[in-house]
Amino acid sequence: MAKATHPQILLASDLRDGEVVFLGAQGWVRDPRAAAVARDATEAAALEARGKADIAANKVVDVYLAEVELDAAEGPIPLHFRERARLLGPSVRRDLGKQARAGRIGS
Repeated sequence: MAKATHPQILLASDLRDGEVVFLGAQGWVRDPRAAAVARDATEAAALEARGKADIAANKVVDVYLAEVELDAAEGPIPLHFRERARLLGPSVRRDLGKQARAGRIGS
């Protein structure tokens, strides 16, 4: 694993509906503001290990760490455009996913 220069969160896709989820303190959540934030390589490795265990338990797929910047009001904001787009939902079907709920992330 490359050395992280920014905090990181763990993203995955929920096996039930394919929506993007984030590893939080109590498990997978849909609200990125509730994501557990790794501030160093040890914490990132722990998040990744929990994610891999959930892959083996068939809870999620496509688990990976994403670098974020922390915003007190908005929570972790991904630095890469791919993760920013994934926060909203499928770009080809704006009537699905988080974007369709018009800002009601986590509902």
